[in-house]
Amino acid sequence: MGIEKQQSLSVVRVMHPCLHLSGVLNFLCFVIGLSLGITVCSNMESFSIDNILATVSSFSLPTPSPLLPVNQEPPQPPPLSLEPPPPPPQQPPPPPPLSVEPPPQQPPPPPSQQPPPPPPLPLEPPPPPPQQPPPPPPLPLEPPPPPPQQPPPPPPLSLEPPPPPPQPLNATLMHNMTDDVLFRQALMVSSRVENSSNGYYVPKVAFLFLTKGLLPLSPLWEKFFRGHEGLYSIYVHPPPSYNESVPQDSVFYGRRITSQPVEWGKHSMIDAERKLLANALLDSSNQRFVLLSESCIPLFNFTTTYNYLINATYSFVNSYDDPGLGGRGRYSPKMLPTITLSDWRKGSQWFEMNRKLATVVVSDTKYYPLFRDYCTPGCFSDEHYIPTLMNSQFPREISNRSITWVDWSRPGKHPGHFGWKAISKQFLEWLRSGHNCTYNGNPTSLCFLFARKFLPDTVGPLLELASTLLQF
Repeated sequence: MGIEKQQSLSVVRVMHPCLHLSGVLNFLCFVIGLSLGITVCSNMESFSIDNILATVSSFSLPTPSPLLPVNQEPPQPPPLSLEPPPPPPQQPPPPPPLSVEPPPQQPPPPPSQQPPPPPPLPLEPPPPPPQQPPPPPPLPLEPPPPPPQQPPPPPPLSLEPPPPPPQPLNATLMHNMTDDVLFRQALMVSSRVENSSNGYYVPKVAFLFLTKGLLPLSPLWEKFFRGHEGLYSIYVHPPPSYNESVPQDSVFYGRRITSQPVEWGKHSMIDAERKLLANALLDSSNQRFVLLSESCIPLFNFTTTYNYLINATYSFVNSYDDPGLGGRGRYSPKMLPTITLSDWRKGSQWFEMNRKLATVVVSDTKYYPLFRDYCTPGCFSDEHYIPTLMNSQFPREISNRSITWVDWSRPGKHPGHFGWKAISKQFLEWLRSGHNCTYNGNPTSLCFLFARKFLPDTVGPLLELASTLLQF
């Protein structure tokens, strides 16, 4: 009995180290299995470091039991288990996203264990750092511009009908000035023009229409002036009793001047001509002045006419000595000593002159009274006053010819007139280039820019030839 007991104790002493070795092997197997589990979990994105730490901390090596006394039996080792170790705890769900709202308050720990409270999370982004102020702008050398003015308030609504539209500039030339006041105003304007050396303007041609009333050839003139605004001025002197209206889109609209009665062959025709010149002199841009009637037609387009007049070095006033009864026979000795028989001249009424000579006619107080008082009916002042005045004072500044063609080939007191049957291409070509004269000292066949007397029924045939022959 005693021997068996001793043998059993010796067996225990021999088996005890084996038990320690078995525990070590179990631990190694666990570590290997844990490593495989970690690898698998990492591939399945379900592994967490926290799980590893929890697993490692829960595992501890078995401590060797103390040597039992000889007479005490060691405890039986636990039976080996063939089942695999339990799986690691599942990975907790990911933490919720941070919320702007503060987390719910938890009961505070005891004062002795309460940590200092963390700083509160700001709900708004931090303010940007203060920017450096921009450098002040350089001081301007000139004073700053004034602030823009506020537009005026709109007019109050009115229940009354709106006023009529304003008349265009220079819509009418009518005035209440007497001839003396009108002439003084015209001479003042001319004096300023002569004394001005730095003024720039576009020279214009003033067309002076001395009419008996209606302008039957106005469609032809409308076509002549079209497209050349700013290069011409129009002045119309009809009888005071003429009341027919002119369309607003016409070049003759608003161009009527304050007129007076005119009798053929009397001195009133000179008064009308001077009145036309005085009104035209009020416009300082007018540099050339041509007198026309309601029966005149243009023979060339506006460009040719304008260049011919503006570039001329002479004024086109017809003045010659006629020894017959129709010339010197009309002279009155009462004009002596200012006007002698040798000074007496005759010429066409239809003149063209520059601004200097137009001012002389308007300002004349020496010859005009003599013609008014002594050129009685039968003298025809319109054929003698301007030719005599120009020949006496400015004989070298006139060309002694007119640029308006008139047919005096027939005997009588009136020139020939032409109806629609006389209008032909050959006739107009002869008027345009069938004559010889001088222009600025050079010979030329372009002698006439206008022609008269053409009856109202010629406007149709003339318009047909305007675009081809007359070139306007």
